[in-house]
Amino acid sequence: MANKEITIYDIAKALGLSASTVSRALNENKVINKKTRKKVISYAESIGYQTNTFASNLRSQETKTIGVIVPKLDSKFISRCLAGAEKVATEKGYSLLISQSLENFEKEKANAKSMFKKRVDGLIVSLSKNSTSTTHFDPYPAKGIPVVFFDRTSNESEYSSYAIDNFDAGYRATKHLINQGCKNLIHITIECGCGVYKQRLDGFKKAIHEANLKNNGNILILDKLDLEEGKEAARKISKVKTKPDGIFAANDETAVGCILELQKLGYKVPNDIAVVGFNNDSVCQIISPELTTINYPAFELGTMVTNHLIEHILGNSNINLTNQIVLKSELIIRNSSNRKPYE
Repeated sequence: MANKEITIYDIAKALGLSASTVSRALNENKVINKKTRKKVISYAESIGYQTNTFASNLRSQETKTIGVIVPKLDSKFISRCLAGAEKVATEKGYSLLISQSLENFEKEKANAKSMFKKRVDGLIVSLSKNSTSTTHFDPYPAKGIPVVFFDRTSNESEYSSYAIDNFDAGYRATKHLINQGCKNLIHITIECGCGVYKQRLDGFKKAIHEANLKNNGNILILDKLDLEEGKEAARKISKVKTKPDGIFAANDETAVGCILELQKLGYKVPNDIAVVGFNNDSVCQIISPELTTINYPAFELGTMVTNHLIEHILGNSNINLTNQIVLKSELIIRNSSNRKPYE
């Protein structure tokens, strides 16, 4: 037979105190004198008492839990965001309940419903690439539960959101390639309902239009952005009649896949084809040549979003006073695009 769970009533009986006194002492309530608090805590530790935080949270209508829904957990960018979120949540006495949509809109809706049933105190969301609306999050504000979006946000939503200016970042990445002498550019991306990749594409188009290039810029749409798809993209590029001399890939992993396959096919990077990625993942400095990229401050993004949400929950700020918060990004120039004749 399993041992009976120790309760505050057992401690109260053993020490000759009331249950309410024991409860206050365990919660470090200064109404109880220091000597009694020390006595209760010491005895509780000696018998292996564990606070029933679940029951306590139910009484206070809080779970001290923040729900997080992300497209996928194996993304280096997302993992850095989560590291920042975890740091802030832990410091403020909260835990994270994390789920992934796997880039599936229906799974995202199911995750939102599940988080709601688990009574999270707040929700942080990065939308799946197939998300077509945010109405499945509407039950949260209706119950007074705050929701904040990050990175993949929705322009149609009134929710508070954090992201970089993807249009400007795409524009600067493309402008850099043009300044390096590239005249036949291609952008590698995916279809995305939430608009992040469209914004980068629009920035790409603007830079090419301003440069008045004869080639208006090509677009290669992949099923997903990863290493293998990047390699496949390079194989496709090698077969076209007029080959590009500059590639802007919508993330670093795809750019790295491109470089590896281009080199295998006999192309020199950047002299034959210059390459720029996006996110500034650690892989950027492992590949040779090192990858030029847009630095997206993922860790800082995670800390800011989580701090914003928890401070709202604590009543110290109001997320409803801001709609979209734009973080700064930076173009980091490395050898994958830095053509010596154009320095």
